Amino acid sequence: MINNILKHSVRFVFLVLLQVLILNNIQLNGFINPYLYILFIIMLPFEIPVWLLMLLAFVMGISIDMFLNTMGIHAAACVFMAYTRSYVLNFFSPRDGYESNTEPSLEYLGLTWFLSYSSIMVFIHHFVFFFIEAFRLTEFFSTFFRVIVSSVFTILLIIISQYVAFKGKDKR
Repeated sequence: MINNILKHSVRFVFLVLLQVLILNNIQLNGFINPYLYILFIIMLPFEIPVWLLMLLAFVMGISIDMFLNTMGIHAAACVFMAYTRSYVLNFFSPRDGYESNTEPSLEYLGLTWFLSYSSIMVFIHHFVFFFIEAFRLTEFFSTFFRVIVSSVFTILLIIISQYVAFKGKDKR
């Protein structure tokens, strides 16, 4: 239990620092904005209570908002993503369900499952984030293009990070 809390706390701090210090400085013509910090929410254990998931998502989002001075946009997108997470997990649930004390990862459920799950979660986050940021539908297609391009780039970073994180671990 303490080991899991420590692992998730280190992941939280690492992803916030990585996002704020490095990834926020990567922008190509304002269209590609990688948001790797949402990997924290994506990788929380399956059986985490919904209230705790939404609280952690809010804390993660508001932490990024405080560094970037974005007035709650990241917090709103993270909380919405956390709200929809259980529905997405139920949609992709294996016939036997998920094993207890596990978390969604490339290592545990394979590339196809993890890519599908993380792609939907990233798209949900980016859709809410960029449309709240734009706050108008007159630029719908340019905003939607930003959602797609940034989602693809973020998903690539997530998959690369999964391979790097589990490279040294023994396979089952």
